Amino acid sequence: QILSKGELQVSDKERHTQLEQMFRDIATIVADKCVNPETKRPYTVILIERAMKDIHYSVKPNKSTKQQALEVIRQLKETMQIERAHMRLRFILPAKEGKKLKEKLKPLIKVTESEDFQEQLEMVCLIDPGCFREIDELIRTETKGKGSLEVLSLKDVEEGDEKLE
Repeated sequence: QILSKGELQVSDKERHTQLEQMFRDIATIVADKCVNPETKRPYTVILIERAMKDIHYSVKPNKSTKQQALEVIRQLKETMQIERAHMRLRFILPAKEGKKLKEKLKPLIKVTESEDFQEQLEMVCLIDPGCFREIDELIRTETKGKGSLEVLSLKDVEEGDEKLE
């Protein structure tokens, strides 16, 4: 009876440690996915944790850390300069569908880095990660499997030391 219907009691300290760990995990995910839009540099986990404390974010133990991280990003946008790091993609589309598809993709693309149109349209661009599924779906349905989509980098960030002048 106890084994099948009983509940496990969790001590206060255990619960506190678990919530603290989730808080840290959420901050790590946010730091991983976001950049400062001005410098395109990633934020540190400690800075994100401090910002989360400033907006009084409370962890919800029954929600996944990824869901909560996306929620935190939305809330942090109101108080600080933070943006999801863009994804770099390359599409190769058949010439026939290329022109038509390019118009449909334009609103979803943030920055077009290169475009080459000979026998087929080849584009390298930056997009918001939230649009990826939509773009993938568009390319798959419009080209009936002839077009290809390749992820070049999951996050476009500036690396290395900053140069001061």
